[in-house]
Amino acid sequence: MNSTRHIPPLSDRIGWLKRFRKGVAASEHSLCGLICAETGKSRFDALTADILPLLAACRWCEKNALKLLSPATLGGTPWWLSGVRVTRRREPLGRVAIIATWNYPVQLLGIQLVHALVGGNTVVVKPSERAPGSQTALLKLAIDAGLPAGALSWTAPTREAGAQLLSEQRFDHIVFTGSTQVGLSIAASAAQSLTPATLELSGRDSAIVLSDANPERAAEAIWSAVCINSGQTCMGPRRALVHRGVYPRFLSRLADLCRETRAKPLIDESAARHCHELVVGAIKAGGRDAAGEPYGSPNPSGPPPEPIGRMWRPTAVIDCPAGAPLVEGRHFGPALAVVPFDSLDDALSMHAACDQHLTASVFTADPAAAAAIAPRLGVTNLTINDCIVPTAHPAVSIGGHGASGMGLSRGPLGLLSMTRPLYISQSPWLIARALRQPPGPITSIFSYFVRLCYGARSLTPRPELHPHAD
Repeated sequence: MNSTRHIPPLSDRIGWLKRFRKGVAASEHSLCGLICAETGKSRFDALTADILPLLAACRWCEKNALKLLSPATLGGTPWWLSGVRVTRRREPLGRVAIIATWNYPVQLLGIQLVHALVGGNTVVVKPSERAPGSQTALLKLAIDAGLPAGALSWTAPTREAGAQLLSEQRFDHIVFTGSTQVGLSIAASAAQSLTPATLELSGRDSAIVLSDANPERAAEAIWSAVCINSGQTCMGPRRALVHRGVYPRFLSRLADLCRETRAKPLIDESAARHCHELVVGAIKAGGRDAAGEPYGSPNPSGPPPEPIGRMWRPTAVIDCPAGAPLVEGRHFGPALAVVPFDSLDDALSMHAACDQHLTASVFTADPAAAAAIAPRLGVTNLTINDCIVPTAHPAVSIGGHGASGMGLSRGPLGLLSMTRPLYISQSPWLIARALRQPPGPITSIFSYFVRLCYGARSLTPRPELHPHAD
């Protein structure tokens, strides 16, 4: 749809990216202030979870975009196409709509924006109604870095603006990050016009602690991931499945960590209330608050304190019954179900019972064993002996399937997804002549060479397979 628009050369787009990166770095203090005011994050969290990953992604893209997006001559030409030269180019998709999310307002929107613009597209953004200030500031930095007129625009940051945008305008691709419920609605809308979409939806992921793991370090890594961004991370663990052989040591360290943790702000009171209700339900079903009395005490404490507004203390429920709704993980906040298991198959069954998988974490002294079970986890990203943080590597793509979304973002596949391939073939005139039907004997000789070149076990033809062949 952008066939009449002048697309700047790739070198100019990379030049814009360098200026944009420098602008974001120079404005990190004001961007962090806006993020903190809108989401409740600490300045450290805003800096390390939003600004730093975006800057790293920009620099990675500066170094790799030329190689990924430049024209390339394809090798491997077969002998019967001798003289044919095929060049693959990457062309912009056209107009891209980005419907932004709030939990990492600068990181997620920023990386999506960079890939779409470096890919040569025009972009329309619908900022999140929960983070309009920080995202609008980011978009202005993109304009100030020297984008061509019309390359970037944005709508009002209202909930209604997204639906209006998709119903009133035609796009060549849609990028959405958010809940599965909204993602289903966007997919249905896009299907009406066969518009492709990248949907980054929810994950309800598992951390699995095997019998040979260091349980104290596992507890520290998992609890840190639960608390990062107040548990509002689509790739955050919702359940810890711990082998009984290391379960007591895991619980001992986890209890200390839980008791040291203070209340954190969630995005709103409703999110905090939902987490609390799930925890209370799990405790009533037989679980225990890890921050309560020492494990094994005959007088376990009751449920954790109720939220105060949107402030709520991150909570782990130990001995959580496997059938409790908390184990399903349909929440977006710092609540963790801790469930013991006896065999790996038991753990994998509990993991598979959840229908949304983005990442998984496996803790073990044998990384090869963790890698071996990766195909059974159904995830795009597996972290071994850690959670979440390693996935921030700028070359790592993320994406779900099924109820967790479709398509990939970030990394090389994320950048390539913002373009389409165009194959240009140049042929010598002799190829057209070679396709003319030859006399029968020539065809027989040609078939002999085909069998010879492509490894037939016998060079004798089998006419019984084609009784009517010439």
